[in-house]
Amino acid sequence: MDPVVCVEVGDDKKYTSMKESTNCPYYNEVQMFLNSNHKCSLLMCRHQFYHKWAILSDPDDITAGCKGYIKCDIAVVGKGDNIKTPHKANETDEDDVEGNLLLPEGIPAERQWARIYVRIYRAEGLPKMNTTIMANVKKAFIGENRDLVDPYVQVQFAGQKGKTSVQKSSYEPIWNEQVIFTELFPPLCKRIRVQIRDSDKVNDVAIGTHFIDLRKISNDGDKGFLPTLGPAWVNMYGSTRQYTLMDEHQDLNEGLGEGVSFRARLLLSVAVEMLDTTSPDFMSSSEVQVEMVSNISEVRSATGKMEEFFLFGSFLEATMIDRKIGDKPISFEITLGNYGNQIDGVSKSSALKKRKKEGENAEEENELIQNSSEDEAEEEGDALSVSSTPPMRPFITDRNYFHLPYFEKKPCVYIKSWWQDQRRRLYNSNMMDKLADKLEEGLNDVQEIIKTEKAFPERRLRGVLEELNQRENDVVGICDEKNAFAFILNQPQHSIPDVFIWMMSNNKRIAYARIPSKDILHSTVDEETGKDCGKVKAVFLKLPGKKGFGPAGWTVQAKLELYLWLGLNKQRKDFLSGLPNGFEEIKAAKTISGHHSVPPVGLAYNMKQVFQLRAHMYQARSLFAADSSGLSDPFARVFFSTHSQVTEILSETLCPTWDQLLVFDDVELFGEASELRDDPPIVVVEIFDQDTVGKAEFIGRTFAKPTIKMCDEHYGPPRFPPQLEYYQIYRGNCTAGELLAAFELLQVTNIGQGGRVDLPPLEGSTDTERGPILPVPLGIRPVLSRYRIEVLFWGLRDLKRINLAQVDRPRVDIECAGRGVQSVLIQNYKKNPNFSTLVKWFEVDLPENELLHPPLNIRVVDCRAFGRYILVGTHAVSCLRRFIYSPPDKTSNNWAHTEEENDKDKKKKKKKKKGGMEEDDETDERVLDWWSKYFASIETLKEVVNAVYNKELESEYGSFEDWLHTFNLYRGKAGDDDEHALDDDRIVGRFKGSLCMYKLPLSQEITREAGFDPNMGMFQSIPHNDPINILVRVYVVRATDLHPADINGKADPYIVIKLGKSEIKDKENYISKKLNPVFGKSFDMEATFPMESMLTVSVYDWDLVGTDDLIGETKIDLENRFYSKFRATCGISSNYSVHGYNIWRDPLKPSQILAKLCKDAKIDGPHYGPGGKVKVANRIFSGPTEIEDENGTAAFVTSYKREHLALTVLNHWEEIPRVGCKLVPEHVETRPLLNPDKPGIEQGRIEMWVDMFPMDMPAPGPAIDISPRKPKRYELRVIIWNTDEVILEDDDYFTGEKSSDIFVRGWLKGQQEDKQDTDVHYHSLTGEGNFNWRFVFPFDYLVAEEKIVISKKESMFSWDETEYKIPPRLTLQVWDADHFSADDFLGAIELDLNRFPRGAKTAKQCSIDMIRNEQELPTISIFKQKRVKGWWPFVARDENDEMELTGKVEAELHLVTGEEAEKSAVGLGRNEPDPLEKPNRPDTTFLWFLSPLKAIRYLVCNRYKWLIIKVVLALLLLIMLGLFLYSMPGYLVKKLLGA
Repeated sequence: MDPVVCVEVGDDKKYTSMKESTNCPYYNEVQMFLNSNHKCSLLMCRHQFYHKWAILSDPDDITAGCKGYIKCDIAVVGKGDNIKTPHKANETDEDDVEGNLLLPEGIPAERQWARIYVRIYRAEGLPKMNTTIMANVKKAFIGENRDLVDPYVQVQFAGQKGKTSVQKSSYEPIWNEQVIFTELFPPLCKRIRVQIRDSDKVNDVAIGTHFIDLRKISNDGDKGFLPTLGPAWVNMYGSTRQYTLMDEHQDLNEGLGEGVSFRARLLLSVAVEMLDTTSPDFMSSSEVQVEMVSNISEVRSATGKMEEFFLFGSFLEATMIDRKIGDKPISFEITLGNYGNQIDGVSKSSALKKRKKEGENAEEENELIQNSSEDEAEEEGDALSVSSTPPMRPFITDRNYFHLPYFEKKPCVYIKSWWQDQRRRLYNSNMMDKLADKLEEGLNDVQEIIKTEKAFPERRLRGVLEELNQRENDVVGICDEKNAFAFILNQPQHSIPDVFIWMMSNNKRIAYARIPSKDILHSTVDEETGKDCGKVKAVFLKLPGKKGFGPAGWTVQAKLELYLWLGLNKQRKDFLSGLPNGFEEIKAAKTISGHHSVPPVGLAYNMKQVFQLRAHMYQARSLFAADSSGLSDPFARVFFSTHSQVTEILSETLCPTWDQLLVFDDVELFGEASELRDDPPIVVVEIFDQDTVGKAEFIGRTFAKPTIKMCDEHYGPPRFPPQLEYYQIYRGNCTAGELLAAFELLQVTNIGQGGRVDLPPLEGSTDTERGPILPVPLGIRPVLSRYRIEVLFWGLRDLKRINLAQVDRPRVDIECAGRGVQSVLIQNYKKNPNFSTLVKWFEVDLPENELLHPPLNIRVVDCRAFGRYILVGTHAVSCLRRFIYSPPDKTSNNWAHTEEENDKDKKKKKKKKKGGMEEDDETDERVLDWWSKYFASIETLKEVVNAVYNKELESEYGSFEDWLHTFNLYRGKAGDDDEHALDDDRIVGRFKGSLCMYKLPLSQEITREAGFDPNMGMFQSIPHNDPINILVRVYVVRATDLHPADINGKADPYIVIKLGKSEIKDKENYISKKLNPVFGKSFDMEATFPMESMLTVSVYDWDLVGTDDLIGETKIDLENRFYSKFRATCGISSNYSVHGYNIWRDPLKPSQILAKLCKDAKIDGPHYGPGGKVKVANRIFSGPTEIEDENGTAAFVTSYKREHLALTVLNHWEEIPRVGCKLVPEHVETRPLLNPDKPGIEQGRIEMWVDMFPMDMPAPGPAIDISPRKPKRYELRVIIWNTDEVILEDDDYFTGEKSSDIFVRGWLKGQQEDKQDTDVHYHSLTGEGNFNWRFVFPFDYLVAEEKIVISKKESMFSWDETEYKIPPRLTLQVWDADHFSADDFLGAIELDLNRFPRGAKTAKQCSIDMIRNEQELPTISIFKQKRVKGWWPFVARDENDEMELTGKVEAELHLVTGEEAEKSAVGLGRNEPDPLEKPNRPDTTFLWFLSPLKAIRYLVCNRYKWLIIKVVLALLLLIMLGLFLYSMPGYLVKKLLGA
């Protein structure tokens, strides 16, 4: 067949190229799909599958099994992800298909067919889906009032859709239908989507959507069960219920986003049945079917007994109401399902009918419904529910928010509703919920202990787990796994819908909150009660739908202090018990005369407590940058109850230190004092950015609980004064900084008795400059110490233009806790961007507690003409901890002997062993080159000869920031996640330098050290930063996994290298149609640091027409590498060679490098001693006593020996005390290629390394040759001598005898078009064939990689040839020749020329085991043997897919190089030169129609010889007998007569 693969993602399809006449095609192509949907839920844990086999099956024919496999890699890459390619050590390993199937974890390879039944019974409470005007028109024509919706249900699963019938005009449709899907089980699709839709002539609209997660309704464990659900009601949520022609929240009904209102509920069930595909009555269709099912109501208890539920809510406080709403009266409405929904619930008559019907169903004796006519019910409606608070005009809190005057009187609402009683499900969820909360709380404690570096976090962890175990025993029946908490908590079978709280103004719905009914459900058992049942809780309202996303959603629409209780109506006696005490109930005016049990519509409080709130606002850090300068002008607004206050505005900072105490006097809270102490209301802090024009911009928000002191308590330890704490600031879902503050709530005694006496005194404002601002009092503000901060100013890099003008004279300002220092001015940034004065310092008072250290701000300004300063960019160092100086430990023992000798001996032994092995393998020394070293390193992934890092060198060595740090400078407004803005777009340059901070006074020891330069402070022995000329040598080995740039899914890559103003383009050496090109090139460039220190290596795609496209680029900061103490200028190799591919590259010899390192570090040494020892800084290293020269002779050259010794020390430099570190070895690093147009997504990887040599040092030698290996020309000559025991395929025309017309075909893999055939040995009766026929296969071969290299054009239209590398495999096949039909294939053998079994000496010894047990048999390589002769078996697969022997071939393989082939040429077949003699074939091997006489002779003579002889003899006998009988009478007569 001619296979082609189609890949489909969403609506996008892409195809590979077609491969002709093969069942095992080899593509090696990449298809890319771009998905801009940034909320892509497809991301797997590791985001990728590597080398997996996907099973192919035919969706239309489900009885058939696997139709084949495709090997593929799949990766989903988001920003910042990289595609990891596991290194395959040995590519010859045959893939284990079964073990590497492309299936999610836990899914078996063999899956069974199953039917999934989704039964849809009925729905309730549907909203209007049409306008009332249309209804009136219909009523006028038809004369009846009809429901305004025509619903049907659509079920979608695994790409298939099924739908029920449409029920015309019904708010309560009954379907009783089932939708059946046929799918492999377990299915790879995890969710079923069930959607109620409204049928419409123009277009159908979704009413509500529900997703059923199959994992939640099944279990694959030992006690597992198939997906099973219901029959159960599922609740659907979506947009608000009033009908509008253009619904702005229609997405919510499709299941996208959080529903803001109850839409309907649907009774359904799910069941799964496994299919037996072998049974005769099995239907093999995978189409979706829809059938009728019996009505569910026959089974009364199926969905639970109807019960009356009672929901009570009390609004204790409504504050922070957004002023955009306007000052119209505001009310709040609570709904549960359609109950309580006054604007757009279902009309009363239908609700009443429903209730009646349900009442009868459940056989409940409910007086209210049974005894009332419709009119009475409407009057009694008030008693059924009061679902909204009376409208009230809001009061102004401050410029942003209103509050409602709920002071002494708190409005209440209540709703009675009827639901099936499935509370047990919710109770189970609540028990799990409490466990999960306990676990989370414990783990947060443990994290906090670790963060603050307190002792024994493991003890706390053990305590958490023990406590959890103890509680878990109670609910062991529900849950076996702790980590499945969150998953289990979500109950798939709903019961009571969620509660919605809406804020209404002017009869419009403004903002909402959604509260799961399980959280407020009451139970007599404490463990089962919802966490918010009967408690006062702060609820924040938000805008519905899309309005609630982005900046609009960050502002709080309203903050409610709300009390909720939900339970059975018969259990409602203590529904008020959780409220703060001290109130009287206010009943509705109508029902005062009625019975006593009516719930209150309001609460009147007669007890109130007066408090003073003190908010100690100390500082904030790492705030969001809200201005275009990259800074903010922050101030904080603190809200508590109906009060709000503001801190002062600090301009241009992201780390404001307000140090301000806000005092809220006369805060009134209602209820008993003791209750408030245990659960005080929360404080809300909002941080804003003050803009000169327009409204202040929101930065973020945080919440805090104040510490409470009652008037009878003492103000003192342990609770007072409160400690400063960090509170995380949130902006939407993202973090926007941290606030350091403390809050205390102090009770004031009765005002009449002049009662503020016992409050702790406030210190008057000593700070006259700041006016009446109170600072944070002494007990709360942190204890300060004197610190000195030294700053190393090195230079500025890559500064972008500001206001279109270039930065010319920049300066750096450092500020910390109000103190700071300025660098000197850079006079001409273009000429030299480094600072002339390196070190400056300043002293500052900082907190003793390191966690409270304020951030340090780095600001870069440009000095323009006329004394103007323009801010270029800023950087805030939020954690100063890593810059704290710690003096070196002098007491540690420096004396130590290294166990170097043993190591070396071992190494030598290993080396010798290795040598022995090499002799066995007979590796030709001439074959070894730089690439053999490289591949050896990759295979072991160790430093055999050089380290191959699978990442950037920077990540291995901490970005080479051992003393020189790089700080990115930011400018411009920070982006929010929704806007896709990356911080990278805000970087306007980089500041290079460092910090060092220490407490004063410093110990004398350090400053007394010899050579201590007081000007340099702690930055001793730092190189000068004057400009320096460097020779940069860039080696590019290869690129892998490049992003395809052409339509054919390939690319034509070439390299471009930029450094400063110089650029090298290697365009003419592009590599055609490769995604994993091997470049093998080195480039030399000259540069001057610091001006030209950023090296960019780019890979471009060559195009015949148009400009070339950038595939990706990588940037390397050479300056940090050059100055690093890790010595990244030129890698240290593991051994010292003077010539060959492993030659020493550095212009300095190892001994010179060692001497320089010792001198710079001011340590003693090196001292070379006798016996191959060297002493450095009191440590003794020993090297090899016997040095093998590369020629194998033992050389005792002193200098040579000394270099080896020095190299030993360099390779173990990290063992030197105080100054030691791991020096960069000879290496190859792998760097990701990135494209600015596709930020954060890796476009491939490049393997390379960089050497740097100062120009004022001796010149380095020539660059190492790493050019790709050139393939060598070989010729394989295969002589087919004979075959034997070939199976006989044909029947003879005349005699029916079995025979075969044998010929042999051969080719090298990848060269199928050059296949060669022998002549035909006709009419073989025994399977023996004689040929004496020669095949000749010339090919190009890479010895080191063991691959054949083929160059050919992909198609007629290809511009140039593409190179392929293929393993060398010789295929021999035996065929039966037919004249009028296609030849019959009999058998084949494929020999890997590098490792194939040795041929058998005779045909008898040749068996199928030579193929079956190939792994166990000794193998040979034609590249080492050169000439091999023997017998090999031909095999084919029979009907049962078993291997069977179909013949044997005697062949001779002879390998010659290209030169040898020219010298001693041979002919094809049996031709000249060096012809083979004709085979001695039996006479039977001819063609009957070419020589008919021969055929007859053969037929007659050969086959019937004895038969003919017998027949002739018989005939003779008969004739004689006949003659005898004929002549007998005459003769007798003669005798008798005596004639």
